[in-house]
Amino acid sequence: KTTVKTTTAAPAKTTFDTKNYEKNGLTEDEVLEIREAFDLFDTDKSGEIDVAELKQALLNLGIDTKNQTLQNMLADIDKNGDANIDFDEFINMMTAKMSDKDTREDLEKVFELFLGDDNSDKIDIRHLKRVCKELNENMSDDELNEMIVRADTDRDGKVGFEEFYAIMTKKI
Repeated sequence: KTTVKTTTAAPAKTTFDTKNYEKNGLTEDEVLEIREAFDLFDTDKSGEIDVAELKQALLNLGIDTKNQTLQNMLADIDKNGDANIDFDEFINMMTAKMSDKDTREDLEKVFELFLGDDNSDKIDIRHLKRVCKELNENMSDDELNEMIVRADTDRDGKVGFEEFYAIMTKKI
């Protein structure tokens, strides 16, 4: 049993138990990765993602969304109707997205965001560093290199789209 301590807006700490989410074929590592993504969006550490946090996260990724689009996204994800996305809603959205028929097209867009404007056709460590900087996420070169190694099936030190697609849909 692996637990991750997270802080909330209140002084009390809550325990995060990955076993509660290891369903639908998700591994403990996948649950933890989804939790890390959730925590990146939840900038005020309230345990929920609100419209402002969602908008900022999308802007940091270079996606300029109009308020109505954000409201529509939130309405699709926010199953309990409280105008916030809690972790249960977030993980359900993430797992549903990965099984969506549009996953490949969506992942092509995400892949392009990683590449930026430098005419590369593969993701390398400098792309990961740029994205981390844009998201105000501090990761060591070792952590970033490990991400590359995990996805790099042809061992060229870079991640092409097919490798990216495979790791994102867990086909490797």
